[in-house]
Amino acid sequence: MEGAAVKAYVNLATNKAYEYSGGKGIEVALISDSNVDSMRDIFKEAVASTDEELMEKFFMEEELTPEEVLKGLANGVLAGEIYPVFACSGTNPDAVDIMLDILSEIAPVASTAKEVAIKANDETTELACDENGPLAAVCFKTIADPFVGKMSFFKIVSGKISSDTPIYNAATGETERMGKLLFVKGAKQEETAVVGAGDIAVLTKLSNTNTGDTICSSKGILKLKGVDSPAPCLSMAVKARKKGDEEKIASGLRKLMEEDPTIKFGTSDETREQILSGLGEQHLDIIVNKLKNKFGVEVDLTVPRVAYRETIRKVVDKQGRHKKQSGGHGQFGDVYIRFEPYSGEEDFVFTSDEVVGGAVPKNYFPAVEKGLRECIAKGMVAGYPMVGIKAALHFGSYHPVDSSEIAFKMAAQLAFKAAIPEADPAILEPIGTVKAYMPDDNLGDIMSDITKRRGRVLGMGAAGEPKMQELVAEVPMAEMGDFSTVLRSVTQGRGHFSMEFARYEEAPGNIAQKVIEDAKKAQEE
Repeated sequence: MEGAAVKAYVNLATNKAYEYSGGKGIEVALISDSNVDSMRDIFKEAVASTDEELMEKFFMEEELTPEEVLKGLANGVLAGEIYPVFACSGTNPDAVDIMLDILSEIAPVASTAKEVAIKANDETTELACDENGPLAAVCFKTIADPFVGKMSFFKIVSGKISSDTPIYNAATGETERMGKLLFVKGAKQEETAVVGAGDIAVLTKLSNTNTGDTICSSKGILKLKGVDSPAPCLSMAVKARKKGDEEKIASGLRKLMEEDPTIKFGTSDETREQILSGLGEQHLDIIVNKLKNKFGVEVDLTVPRVAYRETIRKVVDKQGRHKKQSGGHGQFGDVYIRFEPYSGEEDFVFTSDEVVGGAVPKNYFPAVEKGLRECIAKGMVAGYPMVGIKAALHFGSYHPVDSSEIAFKMAAQLAFKAAIPEADPAILEPIGTVKAYMPDDNLGDIMSDITKRRGRVLGMGAAGEPKMQELVAEVPMAEMGDFSTVLRSVTQGRGHFSMEFARYEEAPGNIAQKVIEDAKKAQEE
């Protein structure tokens, strides 16, 4: 490089340099450059590490022959230890020939590949790349094309597919009829009559086939390993810019989910918000642009509301008395209910076994419970559902004429409203179990960030990936909004994480006060 201009392309495999003009390359003298020399040393060590003989030669400081270099590259690519990177131009053919020449030498040959499939009886079998073998093809990508319709990209592992082949989906157990059989070459689509093992092709209009599904013969059911997709780690609330577009948004996102299995979309039962989840901010921005360009729907993304809870910390006993007379039959219900903290599995427990002597007739017990359950659905502090409460009905009175179910329901609600403010109510925040993965060098930075988010580190250790660390922690979910962005920034895109809800815990006083203030502002709006 000279400034922003490309002076020459260096092929580290052959240690030759080329200048390009109009897409044609001319070999030039390799100028000494410290960056190129450093890359060359790293390249040689990576190639030599794939074979003991090459490593021995490397340690003896002997030069590797071009054949040995290609052999080492091929071994490393096949084992997943080397990921070749090519510098070439996307707007003209400069250095594209270098990339194609090397790939033709080092890329694994389909005919030598073996893949494991699972039979209908759960036994495994090894499949060779043979077009005369049993049909087995895996869908690795899906696109919703506005003109062609649904396009399913398949890798044919074994057997062959023709335009009249009945398509049996091993995942759904259904037989489908495809539209067209296509080869896709860039922007061009070429229709073909048959596709054999080792090839990649597109089958159109398979409405019930999704990414990761295997198609095979109904007479010989085989299931291949699907596509491993990372779990989404950033969630945002989706708000339509135009009223009434919610259904269009849901329909468009469902189609995009067929294309990209890392997208998750649904409506929160807690907050009634439409929640879109993806792999990061950039991923969500791409989804929003696709919604606009493909489906004509514009949306805004906002931070989703956190599903807090409310509870009580003291035992309080209160009377609820509902009495109303307005001509004819009146309304009368009278209950004494003891409210106390409860730590069992249920969010709310109602008991009536302390009532004796028929003080409250048994046929009114369900009405009392119903009134209380309606109250706990919306707490009195910030309007969030209440949990961890036991309500014990232990006394009351009734009128043989004026008492009714609605009267006892109202009485129970009056007792609830009188008791909760005196029961030392508290805000509970959701705690999530976070598993974060990052390179060894970034462990300290991520641990520090977790601590700043009020997190508790539970453990750490080597991850399944080489030179990667796993960090397990419990963090308030409200604090994790931008963690995905921070993790990717610190690790230069190499880190990832997952988070699952663990439990609710009492929120600190300052956090609880902010939640209450935000709830009041939302109610005023």
